[in-house]
Amino acid sequence: MQSGSKSKREGWRSELPREGVGAAVIEKLKEEKRKDAIWQGKCSGTVYIGGSEYEGHFSLINEACSMFAHTNPLHLDVFQSVARFEAEVVAMTAALLGSKGKSSGGEICGNMTSGGTESILMAVKSSRDYMKDKKGIKRPEMIIPESAHSAYDKAAQYFNIKLRRVPVNKEFQADVKAIRQQINKNTVLIVGSAPGFPHGIIDPIEELGELAFSYDICLHVDLCLGGFVLPFARMLGYPIPPFDFSVKGVTSISVDVHKYGLAPKGTSVVLYRNHDIRKHQFVAVTEWSGGLYVSPTIAGSRPGGLIAGAWAALMSLGLEGYLENTKTIMEVSQRIQKGIKEIPELFIIGRPDMTIVAIGSNDLDIFEVNDIMTSKGWHLNALQRPNSIHICVTLQHAQVFEDYLRDLRESVRTVKENPGPISGGLAPIYGAAGKIPDRGIVGELLVNYMDSTC
Repeated sequence: MQSGSKSKREGWRSELPREGVGAAVIEKLKEEKRKDAIWQGKCSGTVYIGGSEYEGHFSLINEACSMFAHTNPLHLDVFQSVARFEAEVVAMTAALLGSKGKSSGGEICGNMTSGGTESILMAVKSSRDYMKDKKGIKRPEMIIPESAHSAYDKAAQYFNIKLRRVPVNKEFQADVKAIRQQINKNTVLIVGSAPGFPHGIIDPIEELGELAFSYDICLHVDLCLGGFVLPFARMLGYPIPPFDFSVKGVTSISVDVHKYGLAPKGTSVVLYRNHDIRKHQFVAVTEWSGGLYVSPTIAGSRPGGLIAGAWAALMSLGLEGYLENTKTIMEVSQRIQKGIKEIPELFIIGRPDMTIVAIGSNDLDIFEVNDIMTSKGWHLNALQRPNSIHICVTLQHAQVFEDYLRDLRESVRTVKENPGPISGGLAPIYGAAGKIPDRGIVGELLVNYMDSTC
């Protein structure tokens, strides 16, 4: 986990320069940027906008962000434009996810956040406090499938909620029967994903909704990846099961605008079935000497430039733009799946519903394959339970997916002919971490690694 004894922080500045460098700082920024890895078309997820960052949609949202970089929606009386942008982004997003349908109840509401994790944190916190008011639950618990995002673990730690994690079923979906068995008098929330991050598979949201409704508890659906793909995929005729507020029992949804919504990084939306639930998200302070204070999300001050950038993304693309983008990435995903099926040493995990394709192997160490792919410039995601890797298809891959398949075939052949870890590869770490029975040791390693890198 430590690649050599030399610290990567060596030479980093630790105090202000005596004299400012003025406009020359831009050249310094460009110099540092040139040291970043080549990400164009080579990353799983990460960058969702197609093309170069100096043109097209990139250029448009950069200009929008710059135009409103000085704004802060905390000051509603001053920056009324940003307040409107946020409200419209929330409303446009909600309309994609069933807010216009009769079954939604007509009260869908929400706010923008800094990302999927904050959206999930807000939904968990609101669900906890809502259920405390409604049912008097003082020792809250939530139940999640093991495929649910790690943000729920973070929420459990932050908000003192007991977390019950259940295995997925044979199709790598949330196991509704197993979740039902874990529900008790302290359960405030169950969780589903559409799709899950690891394997790109949609959980049985309708069944989870029936379960939540019958026990009178909350159900959060994580649409951080799927929110700006699944509605359009359904319009294009793909067989997408119900996943949004049209499902009875769904009480909240998180959806990232900065992924397939093609908005600037740091923009997400959390939505609620009604205002009674959302009110538990807010913090109101009445006894501060600084005056009366109320804030909707974790942050007080928020970057209005990002909100403006998100609004610009939605308005510039429109329904037709998102349909065209979805058609492209869904077709690329299917062609990648077809290519993987032609590699006998590999198999696809489950049946992907969207644009995440996870692969494993019974013949090779898949992490060794990943190391070879990394040496070829690819940045893929390593997964566990089962050991696998995935690629999250974006517009960046539309022109290079054949390169990905070619490099994958070559990597498999290399590992098959010369099995064993390569110098500097991470396969031994991933392999060992998966076999260590004491997960506390693995957690301690991760914490120490993080402490040394930030």
